Amino acid sequence: MDIRPFGVEEWMNTWETEAVHNIAETCVDSLTLGELLDMSGRREEILAQLVETRLTYGDITGSDKLRGLIAGLYRNRDPETVLVMNGGSAANFLVLFTIVKPGNRVISVWPTYQQMTSIPEAFGARVDVLPLRPENSWLPDLDELRAMAKSGVELICVNNPNNPTGALMEESFLLELVEIARSAGAWLLCDEAYRGLVHEEGVAVPSVADLYEKGISTSSMSKVFSLAGIRSGWLAGPKDFVDDCFLHRDYTTISCGPVSDALACVALQNKKQIMKRNLGIIRESLGILEQWVGSEPRINWVKPRAGTTAFLGYEYNIPSDEFCIGLFRKNGAFLLPGKCFDIEHRLRVGYAYGAGTLRKGLAGVSEWLRELESRGL
Repeated sequence: MDIRPFGVEEWMNTWETEAVHNIAETCVDSLTLGELLDMSGRREEILAQLVETRLTYGDITGSDKLRGLIAGLYRNRDPETVLVMNGGSAANFLVLFTIVKPGNRVISVWPTYQQMTSIPEAFGARVDVLPLRPENSWLPDLDELRAMAKSGVELICVNNPNNPTGALMEESFLLELVEIARSAGAWLLCDEAYRGLVHEEGVAVPSVADLYEKGISTSSMSKVFSLAGIRSGWLAGPKDFVDDCFLHRDYTTISCGPVSDALACVALQNKKQIMKRNLGIIRESLGILEQWVGSEPRINWVKPRAGTTAFLGYEYNIPSDEFCIGLFRKNGAFLLPGKCFDIEHRLRVGYAYGAGTLRKGLAGVSEWLRELESRGL
């Protein structure tokens, strides 16, 4: 099976570990194990339970407790419609592995997480891209999608909130999207890794799994709950589909680890505290980023409404990968180039890994911009 190199992950793998000021990171500032246990108010009790945990295979589908807690993140899920995976990327892979067959037609928004396009292509599907455009606030053009779907489609892939742009499809928009999928008889896969990280207070966006009988949600503990290190994710959808995914999962994943399962439960039992912390971080950090963008006349953006990333445009005569490498070598500030999404003169910034890191990273970018200007670029 041939598959395209994963642009974002290859870039991160190459540069991230040596970054001085990492403003490409997409998680909300990661919790330590101690911070998580302190939030629970049951530190010693949980540690005692972990010490006694037998390190064998975990509950094969995820523990009933964890699946129940995940189901509680949705409007009308029950545990049997949730399947636990080793991270959101594994959940996306399993959904695509289960649905996509050679010759199928898949429509995916772009830019998005590359799994949504490259995996179906590798499985022999025809993948047509629905481009997201800044002049449309990086939202899908639903008339364009409607016209594309008329000729037949098995699967539509979206990402809400969007990575890398921070665009947000609200409920009324999603309902129109669902009607397009329903009229085509298509599955609708939504990577919802950032769902809940909304900047505007009082805005709550539902999952496509709660809006559509063929809607599938994938997510994880990584971004919203600041626990990427426990590698815990899931998919949610119709029960028959989840059962089919479980059969396919036998070829990739025996089970998820019992320690990860236990820690995910602790986090979800304390989700209000984590969300209060993390919403505070992203809202403060977006303010810092907004002020910086306003101070740099050759930087432009569509201000993100949700998530942890923004897709900045720049007006300098230098390719995005050279921009980012030069920046990194100048002062250790680390960004992701638009080239990873096949879009030039764009930079993905991750702004939620702590205000201090963000301020230092943006100062490093400004230093680099002054050098580019001195070169006449």
